[in-house]
Amino acid sequence: MSKKEAAMSDAKMVQSGFGIFIDTSCEGCVPLWRGYGGMPYFYSTEEEAEREIAEDLITRLEEFLDSEREFEDAMTVEEYILPVQRLPDGSVVTEDGKVFGRGR
Repeated sequence: MSKKEAAMSDAKMVQSGFGIFIDTSCEGCVPLWRGYGGMPYFYSTEEEAEREIAEDLITRLEEFLDSEREFEDAMTVEEYILPVQRLPDGSVVTEDGKVFGRGR
């Protein structure tokens, strides 16, 4: 396979989708969850990502109702969704060019 064919093959394997991120004081914007092999979770649609955030919020609210969490902590939603490209190795790239893979 030529270099051009290999590049075209890799380009076909790049997927557009969405990631859920959170801002940290040390690293700035980072993926909130990681899955198999330490790679950031990837959502095929924005609605999938929205549903994940909603389910997490429901869990936090249930924890508040069970007196396991403070109200403000349960109600605070810091997660946000960004469009990403998933590369063949499973890492993701945000629109501003930040790459997140295993442990990054």
